[in-house]
Amino acid sequence: MNISENTILITGGTSGIGLAFAEEFIKNNNTVIITGRRLNRLEAIKKRFPEMIIKHSDVGNNNQRLELASWVHENYPHLNLFINNAGIQLTTDLTKPCDTDRVSLEVETNFIAPVHLASLFAPIVAKNNNAAIINITSGLAFVPIAFMPVYCATKAAMHSLTLSLRHQLKNLGVKVFEIAPPAVDTELGHDRREDKNQSHGGIPVAEFIEGAMLAIKNDQFEAPIGMAVGLRTKGDQLFEQINSQF
Repeated sequence: MNISENTILITGGTSGIGLAFAEEFIKNNNTVIITGRRLNRLEAIKKRFPEMIIKHSDVGNNNQRLELASWVHENYPHLNLFINNAGIQLTTDLTKPCDTDRVSLEVETNFIAPVHLASLFAPIVAKNNNAAIINITSGLAFVPIAFMPVYCATKAAMHSLTLSLRHQLKNLGVKVFEIAPPAVDTELGHDRREDKNQSHGGIPVAEFIEGAMLAIKNDQFEAPIGMAVGLRTKGDQLFEQINSQF
């Protein structure tokens, strides 16, 4: 895939993987639009990167998803690349009655929103050359960590969704990628940490982005990165090993 001269929309673009993708695509001479819930972060990014297009939007809200698609259709009809990146990572203790509001939030953000957004943006990107949808899943789609079962389940669902989406869009000229990160050093999962400034741990974001961009450039439609390769190929063997430490 050509990684230059595209018009790109990235959800969850105010931090971590989403922001790193945005910065990398800006370097490669693309028009980049990012969305996020935190207006202050969007405005700060705009100051750092005046060429970045920002849109305040919460993908967890059905009406805001519809408004986002309408806004893009009206203002950026040449959109040809959509990156489903926004997500949250929460813990859920299934040994006692769970908080269904938290479960609903995680499922809405990590699965329902990407399904809805893919359906909204597929017709837009399909009208343009070099068209693609990129779903960001996780190595945990293949080997769950048991203390965050809902997060892992949503990523497994996103893996399955990507297969179906790829099949449905194949005759429309839309490439569908799945990029599966390993643990990447971002703020993902800060909900469970006492120090909210503490990062997730894992590989540097720059290392992940290097692998992800190479996969996109080379049309590697299913691309686990780093340690996620082992999770994809040896999932059943690794489940007990990984979860024994928690």
